[in-house]
Amino acid sequence: MHEKISLKEKIGYGLGDAASSMFWKIFSMYLLFFYTDVFGLAPAVVGTMFLITRIWDSCFDPIVGILADRTTSKWGKFRPYLLWTAIPFAIIGVLTFYTPDFDEKGKIIYAYVTYSLMMMVYSVINVPYASLLGVLSSDRKERTTLSSYRMVFAFGGSLLALWLIEPLVNYFGGNLNSKSGWLITIAVFGVITTIFFWACFLWTKERVQPISDEKSNLKEDLNDLLKNRPWWILLGAGIGALIFNSIRDGAAVYYFKYYVSSTINFDFTLFGTDFHMTPTSIYLVLGQAANIIGVVIATPIANRLGKKNTFLGAMFLAAIFSLIFYLFKNDEIYWILSFQVLISICAGCIFPLIWSMYADSADYSEWKQGRRATGLVFSASSMSQKFGWTIGGAGTGWLLGYYGFQANVAQTADTQNGIQLMLSVLPAIAAAISVIFIFFYPLNEQKLQIIEDELNNKREQ
Repeated sequence: MHEKISLKEKIGYGLGDAASSMFWKIFSMYLLFFYTDVFGLAPAVVGTMFLITRIWDSCFDPIVGILADRTTSKWGKFRPYLLWTAIPFAIIGVLTFYTPDFDEKGKIIYAYVTYSLMMMVYSVINVPYASLLGVLSSDRKERTTLSSYRMVFAFGGSLLALWLIEPLVNYFGGNLNSKSGWLITIAVFGVITTIFFWACFLWTKERVQPISDEKSNLKEDLNDLLKNRPWWILLGAGIGALIFNSIRDGAAVYYFKYYVSSTINFDFTLFGTDFHMTPTSIYLVLGQAANIIGVVIATPIANRLGKKNTFLGAMFLAAIFSLIFYLFKNDEIYWILSFQVLISICAGCIFPLIWSMYADSADYSEWKQGRRATGLVFSASSMSQKFGWTIGGAGTGWLLGYYGFQANVAQTADTQNGIQLMLSVLPAIAAAISVIFIFFYPLNEQKLQIIEDELNNKREQ
């Protein structure tokens, strides 16, 4: 339980989220665009699909957490899911980006089925992966370090995906509207994610055991969860933060395709092949690089100011910078890119903190109730992601329809203004909601130290 976590294990743990984040970022940045401009669905139809499928999937997360808590194997409770689900994760991801030769109704049904399956398999692998943080170490500072490694690799995986996605689609298919280009590109990422998940399985070790030998009882586990006030607050804060990110992410491609007038580009050579980065790719890559900076500085700031205060400050600044973002004209590309960096640094700060705070809420539940259900508590993290992504993703599609968006044509001034709002004012409101929730978070550093000491004493008895 007190064993020092090696660098290899920290890297292995990080690779798990690098894998998840590649697909997560591709979905959040490009899936709505793929469905409207490549697959051929109306944005409002896609928004409704996102709402329906993600609500079910969000409710599915606690089921996975409950199953993981009751899993017994020679590899532990959570690691086996990394081994078993890596290949299905990749295969269903590829099927999600396949465009069948169906009529409109058939395409809608296909999209519902494949997207629902993708979100479910994402839960099956990601909820146990997230829960690993609660059993790798009982030391809260070590957990924050592990969470920072996780987020660095998560944003690193996202950075790799956003750096290569458009160049690869263009390379394999000729342009971003190519069906074959998307299919082959996602298959390439599927191979990478499988390797990363397996490395995470091989290089990590579950250490923390419950202080009680009492057999797990679902009714009591759920009752403990309902009484866990920090869990509820983190759920609300997480939903606000994910709405903030999902609206900005989902509208970014439209912002550059239909509003920004800049033609700056960046060309590079990889493995002897020339690739071309558009302003969209540059914007997205800068955002992911800035996210990594935020992750790196989060731990030292949190060690000095506390997790709660660091979270509050980062999201408050993200809201202010997002409001300023609305003022930029379509030719002020350097201001746009500069504030993308500032906003993304702030957003990057909160993610290692909230994952570490979920682990703290699991400790709180065990300290308060004498029982530990790590998988169920950590499923709240995935649930908040899905709910936030659901509201933000569905809202993005509906807002595009409301503002009169039509795919692959010049947009009206009202539509362009609506897309501007989706990159600025609307995310700022979501960030403010997250700030309000975390303001009431009760676990300060002094309280956490008391909980950690008492739990460790009980485990040593």
